[in-house]
Amino acid sequence: MDKIFDLIVVGGGPAGLTACLYARRFGLEVLLIEKLTLGGTINLTDRVDNYPGFPEGISGKELGNLLADHCLAYDTETVYDEVKRVTAENGFFIITGEYNNYQSKSLIYCTGTKPKTLGIAGEDRFFGKGVSFCAACDAYMFKDKEVAVIGGGDSAVVEAIYLASLCSKVYIIHRRNQLRAVKSLQDKLVKMENISIVWNSIPLRIVGEKEVTGLEIKNVKTEEIASIPIKGVFIYVGETPQTELVKNLVNLDENGYILTDESMQTSTPGLFVAGDVRKKPFRQIVTAVSDGAIAAFSAYLYLEELKR
Repeated sequence: MDKIFDLIVVGGGPAGLTACLYARRFGLEVLLIEKLTLGGTINLTDRVDNYPGFPEGISGKELGNLLADHCLAYDTETVYDEVKRVTAENGFFIITGEYNNYQSKSLIYCTGTKPKTLGIAGEDRFFGKGVSFCAACDAYMFKDKEVAVIGGGDSAVVEAIYLASLCSKVYIIHRRNQLRAVKSLQDKLVKMENISIVWNSIPLRIVGEKEVTGLEIKNVKTEEIASIPIKGVFIYVGETPQTELVKNLVNLDENGYILTDESMQTSTPGLFVAGDVRKKPFRQIVTAVSDGAIAAFSAYLYLEELKR
């Protein structure tokens, strides 16, 4: 692709879609590059109850589609490609994809995060065969069966509640003696009679031959080891920022998140970051779209400055 865009946005989640929407409204020539599906990981969320304007809640898939439709209504040029390399050369950004190369005067990087793994025996072996990071994707396979959810934050509780609507029993395995999820979610959780919380415990091993048959856990206080008979394990123990492609162009914090100023500017002029991949205290859909709008405005100001 020989065309030089004003702006390339990498990542089609809420942050990237909002960035494109605003950038197009500013009159910029924009290219959106997305690897899989517009909407990002919210497409994998069963229910979103905290996005303003939807008091009754909305499915993640529906919200993702609405954001994508709004973005594309501004004729945002979009390609589906996996970015393999990002470089900055002579004032331009070169994006090397699996299928093509792309060039722009500015860049907004919105690649988000990926789930952390447990690193225990059986996790890799049974991935896709009883081990999952997405209840909305795989819960149907465990209808009327017993499963375990690993974690105690918002995501773990949201997915445990969803799983409880299909599964006969849901165990939440949490290493502490209280959940980290917000109170409104915990209030919903306690009403679910088929959810049991196993406190102060960590997973040691996922057990099975051809399929998952159990989860071996250890109590971190008593060091007692026990086994829970289950058919599925859903893992929600945090996220890892996807920064590999730009780590030589930006500054990172100790956890690998990208450092920016309040305008979403990184240490490389013209390279902006938005969404969960950025260092910030609160990662929500609403903060991602805010980041995207600010990044687009900052990119517009940056490009205007180049004209002077």
